[in-house]
Amino acid sequence: MAKKSKLTGENRLNDKYRLIIYNDQTFKEVWYLRLSKLNFIALIISVFILLSAGIYSAIAFTSIRETIPGYPDDSVRRTILMNAMRLDSLENEIRMRDNYFRNLNAIISGEEPDDVMASVDTSIEYSSIDFTKSLEDSILRIQIEEEEQYNLTVMDDAIPSSGLVSIHFFAPIKGHITNSFNSYENHFGTDIVAAPNEVVKATLDGTVIMASWTVETGYVIEIQHTNNLISIYKHNAELLKRVGNLVKAGDAIAIIGNSGELTTGPHLHFELWYNGTPIDPEEYIVF
Repeated sequence: MAKKSKLTGENRLNDKYRLIIYNDQTFKEVWYLRLSKLNFIALIISVFILLSAGIYSAIAFTSIRETIPGYPDDSVRRTILMNAMRLDSLENEIRMRDNYFRNLNAIISGEEPDDVMASVDTSIEYSSIDFTKSLEDSILRIQIEEEEQYNLTVMDDAIPSSGLVSIHFFAPIKGHITNSFNSYENHFGTDIVAAPNEVVKATLDGTVIMASWTVETGYVIEIQHTNNLISIYKHNAELLKRVGNLVKAGDAIAIIGNSGELTTGPHLHFELWYNGTPIDPEEYIVF
């Protein structure tokens, strides 16, 4: 009995049905479709699969996907990409700035700076670099040697004075000069003696990049100015500004003192650096 019922169910799936379309006026057969239940189910599944594939393709490969709420359009994606690139560049700039300040602090403190080549560009294949001398390099070397063979000093042409003539320097302190600038004796600044507790002032507008204490020079404050100028004030008794403070020319930044081991009495040791080279402050400032 069960076998007969099973055969009856299979026969029902295989039963043929015909869908006919007639002309309403003449009752002539125009079109017909002959299907079984099994064929009809297979047709419905095929249509569903094709429809799903078409909808997925339309959303994935056309601009229709941008109409979906929450999906970013081209401008938003471009903005995200640009922000990611700017963030990476900003992180690199901050890392380079921190390394610069750290090395500058080490140099002023008499310590050895970090290796500036610690970060290696992995995109460059250093093993393929050819260090053999070229003809052009040899000619350039001969030309430079001929031009410099009678140049006995390295300080004469190091600083073009024309770049600083138009700058008005504010005297950091008024007093008596006890020791002048002398690069040959490694004295890269000017020592000025003034009254006790005299206020030390900024010589130009700038940003404080160092405000610290060292064993040799005591309380030191350093200011970065425009035109690649840096002013340094050493042996102070007290500092009035912190790193990052913006100062104007004439602003009080420290109190004259006698701090540090390399001092023989209360005075200000003042230095000016231009393009990384020390210059004589007395050529531009009247103390």
